Parts: sequence; structure tokens; C-alpha cells
Amino acid sequence: MNNACLIYEDTFISLLNLIAYLVQSKIKPANIKNTKYSPTLLDNIIKLEIEENENIVKTMIESIGNAPFRLMYLVFLSTVENKELILYYFYLNALKYKEKIFYHRNLKCVDKAIKIANYVSHESHKYKGFVRFKDLKNHILYAEIEPANDILEIITPHFKTRLKNEYWIIKDVKRKIVAIYDKKKVFFCLEEEFTLKTTLESQTEMEFSELWKIFYKTIGIKDRKNERCRMNFMPKRFWKYMKELEDEL
Repeated sequence: MNNACLIYEDTFISLLNLIAYLVQSKIKPANIKNTKYSPTLLDNIIKLEIEENENIVKTMIESIGNAPFRLMYLVFLSTVENKELILYYFYLNALKYKEKIFYHRNLKCVDKAIKIANYVSHESHKYKGFVRFKDLKNHILYAEIEPANDILEIITPHFKTRLKNEYWIIKDVKRKIVAIYDKKKVFFCLEEEFTLKTTLESQTEMEFSELWKIFYKTIGIKDRKNERCRMNFMPKRFWKYMKELEDEL
């Protein structure tokens, strides 16, 4: 089993239970992948039947500390290949060093985990200031995003606080996940489980959109245009969600 590629359900809790079991059983996996993984002919795929511990989050936090556990969660939200194996070794070392694990960047798993977590955290921070809502005819604020990492869940508390008196919806187009806020709680569901009655923009929204596009073009100074600088601050993958750049696409 030490040379096996172990499979887990595509959830953070499932991965935590698997990692805890492997550490406790002193099993060193060749790789860890979720159920969406397409194995090669050389892979020795094994899916262990592990009884899930509902208190695994509390248990792990008590074992390694809050900060290391939060880092593990950020790494899980990333799209980095072999993130599960990185988390396995990070947790293995965090059991020994606890909160001081961050001082051991000489360990490859620690250095990689910190870099990945910083990348996810940076992207989530960027999206807190970028998400573009539009007012629909049914007076719901609606926005679509396409982040590199699975950050929808960690950015919604920001908008819950900022737009607490509004109904809003944020859709992760890439992962087909929708976050819905009803002025009380945030609910998450798959795109296929959700139907929006109208996606038409309100008259006020359309008017303000046109004014914004005019404003954007008016304040631009052609002689000082710097494409490289603009691409650094606003990569092209954001453009299709920006009204003022629709014409350039």
C-alpha cells in the first residue's frame, strides 16, 4: 500500500480523514488523488473504506494549531498538482513542530505549502476588490467570476458584510458553483441545482454601464498608454467581466 495512489472523495473533510488515517497507520502513499482523477496504466489505485470522523477539523486544529490548519485549507483550495501529497507531508511535520512549522521552510513540503497558500490568499484578496455585480430586473445583484483557485467560499464573508442588506449571487463559472445570499445566510449549490428567473439587467444598470464606459474612455490618455503595466494589474482573463473592456475583446 505504501506505493499506492489513494483516492478520496473531492471534499476537504474526506481528505483530512484520509491523511489522518495514513499518518496514524504509518502508511506512505505514492500519491493521493480525488475521484475525478484519470489514472494511468502504471497507477496502483486504491480507495480505502475509512469511517469519517465528524470532529476531524477540531481534532486536527488541536493537534497542529489554528494557523497551520488554515494554511492546509488554503492549499486544498488551490489547483496545484499533487497538493494532497504536499498536505500529507506538511501535516506529518506539523504534528512535530506545531505552530513553529512556519520556521522550517528548509523542508520542501513546508516551503511549497506556504507559497501555494500565499498564492490562493493573494487571489482571494484581489477578487474582494474586483467582483463586478450588476443589478438585475428582479433587484438581485449578480456577478460571475472565473478564479484560478476555488476561492468562492472564502470571499463570500466579505460580501456578506459589505452588502448585508442586498440580495446577491456570485457564480464561479469555471467550477459551476453558485453562492446565494438572502440577507441572512450564504448558501452554496451547483449550477445545475439553481435557476435564475431572469438575467436581464435593469434599466438603471444599463444606463450606468454606458456612463461608466464613456467615463473610462474619457479619462484615458493615449500618449501615456502602457499595455504591459495594464496587463500586470489587470490580466486579460478578467476582461470579459469588465464593461469598460468589452469593446477591446
